Amino acid sequence: MGSVVTIPPEFAWIVPIVVPFIIGLLVGLMIKRAITLILVLMILVVVLIATGYVSLTFQDVFDKAMEFLPKIIDLGGSLQNVLPYSSATFLIGLLLGLWKG
Repeated sequence: MGSVVTIPPEFAWIVPIVVPFIIGLLVGLMIKRAITLILVLMILVVVLIATGYVSLTFQDVFDKAMEFLPKIIDLGGSLQNVLPYSSATFLIGLLLGLWKG
């Protein structure tokens, strides 16, 4: 059996403050990196379309969006139940992750 890590009572009050902050920081960092990646991919697609390597119509883009958006919305709904988004320390960590990440 594994050993259980116990936190001394004088430090136990820090855990509910630090854990949401760290989670918020990591989520903010992931969101910023994802937005950067999406922007780079969009620029790449625009360049490929402008040079004629790829031909996309609005209908093609719309069809793909309608295919993926429900999956993204479902993922967001499940994350809503996991992330401590109502915690002030989570929101501070999220903003710091977005700003400095």
